Amino acid sequence: MKVLIIGYGNMGKTYANSFIGSRFIKPEDIFVLVRNETASVIESVIPKSNFWYVANERISDFDIVILAVKPQDFGGLARSLQPYLKDGQIVFSVMAGITISKLESQLCCSKIVRSMPNIPTQIGMGMTVFTASANVDRKELFIIQNLINTTGKSVYVENEKLIDAATAISGSGPAYVFYFMQSMIKAAVDLGFNESEAELLVNQTFMGSVAIQNSYSLSNEEWIAKVASKGGTTERALQVFAKGILEETIVSAVKAANDRALELGS
Repeated sequence: MKVLIIGYGNMGKTYANSFIGSRFIKPEDIFVLVRNETASVIESVIPKSNFWYVANERISDFDIVILAVKPQDFGGLARSLQPYLKDGQIVFSVMAGITISKLESQLCCSKIVRSMPNIPTQIGMGMTVFTASANVDRKELFIIQNLINTTGKSVYVENEKLIDAATAISGSGPAYVFYFMQSMIKAAVDLGFNESEAELLVNQTFMGSVAIQNSYSLSNEEWIAKVASKGGTTERALQVFAKGILEETIVSAVKAANDRALELGS
């Protein structure tokens, strides 16, 4: 299997390293199309001769073409790629907001996979939601999911609208977690801990909470009840969250992210 990755930013490098690290694809079978040579290109485990800087007719030789560029760059990219793509190739997109129908019409390809990964894919702990056009068969979907799973876990959805929703939940989600963690670190410092102590307190609390939540079949509501004793400190904090309508704020923020994903595709 031969793969062409277009774009060598975070996601492009992540896919290349994950495919090679899992021994799913050999380094010599991965090619990359980039705008210019950078340090990441020079230091890559992929042979330097496998990096291209201009689209060419050899693009039609690849089984899978991965589009790992910003959605704002898609228009110009599509014009340069379209003459060289053939209909039997699988085009795999990680661009937020760019729909399957738009990919099909501008690239003149019928086998499209659209996905939304997140940043923990860089350490093999990612979450990717993906869907595909009707012409992608089950065998091809199985191959794509195996590729995706080298970066973490994945969920296939038939409803393409859920890709934009995934952008707002799992795609943007790590930033929400980091925001909440940073707020807790600030509170810890305000209460007297130094910066390193505060970071350790918060980081371990998050890691331990996720680990224990995954270890038992209890709901989040049940875990909250276990921690929040009647009349205790946790209950008091939760009352402040409720008074500040934190849950509604989070829901509104996620919906705003979803709206932006839709805007990016229009």
